[in-house]
Amino acid sequence: MLAALGLGPAEEEIYRLLVARGRAAVAELAVHSGRPEPETHDLITALAERGLVVPQPVEGSETLFVAAPPAVALGGELRRRRDELSAAEHAVLTLAEQHRTGAEGGVVEVISDIDAVRHRFRQLQESARHEVRSMMVPEQRVVTRDDNTAEGAGIRRGVLYRTILHRDALTEPGVVAQALAVLAEGQQIGVADEVPVKLMIADHDLAMLPLFSGRNTAADSVLVHPGGLLDALVAYFELAWEQAYPLSPHTAGDGLVEQRPDEIDEFDARMLALVLAGLTDQAVGARLGVSRRTVQRRIGELMARAGAESRIQLGWHAARKGWA
Repeated sequence: MLAALGLGPAEEEIYRLLVARGRAAVAELAVHSGRPEPETHDLITALAERGLVVPQPVEGSETLFVAAPPAVALGGELRRRRDELSAAEHAVLTLAEQHRTGAEGGVVEVISDIDAVRHRFRQLQESARHEVRSMMVPEQRVVTRDDNTAEGAGIRRGVLYRTILHRDALTEPGVVAQALAVLAEGQQIGVADEVPVKLMIADHDLAMLPLFSGRNTAADSVLVHPGGLLDALVAYFELAWEQAYPLSPHTAGDGLVEQRPDEIDEFDARMLALVLAGLTDQAVGARLGVSRRTVQRRIGELMARAGAESRIQLGWHAARKGWA
């Protein structure tokens, strides 16, 4: 665990033994570590040179060694390594900016080599810290779904994946099983009747899409760096996501069901129509045979579902989605 601070496994073992025992001689440490005494002596000497171990000569007896306080002995090294990492991070950001401004057009970078495209496709996902948005089309050939190992790794480290899937892709062998697997892992999938282009966006930092329109199976790709074009691609994805039908695991079988966001049950539709007609919650409850509190609870649930902060906003959402 202390390798990041420059300690080898053997040095760390001896240092931990000293921390646990308070103080000890070389012979005692050799016995407890199971190492030859000369090797143990060399390790103690190396630790002492780094200030991690302090010798305490005892008159007429073998020299004892005491571990220096870890917060003092390792704190300086920890701060130095942290400063080095901070400097390295700054250097990477500077190089990234130089790379961005030096790319073709300053914003757009064209890649044609298929191996380079696959490498950048993986890098794009590995760089994501929060979210990966993607639009997927049938016939993934440049990077197949089975080859996209970066996706699973991203999900495991907490990156949110939202994917808009062309409906025809669900007819391809193995796609439904794979969709069920990634849904169980926390990925969100929406289905659309039309997905005009395959697209992937990492956070608000980088996007990747085909260079030529209508050639989704070709390797030639475009990397889009931060700027107005990337903002437009993010906005386009969000609009398409709102209109897509979310997928969820089927509750009664091995297939998938589409949860159409423009559908509510008959009771909620009747209740909402009465509320929007101006009736009080008490009057709506009397008409439907439920309590005023039930009406208020169901209205609250619809507001949460619509992302509305007021009943006026709920009415606008209901009209747009055909709820009432």
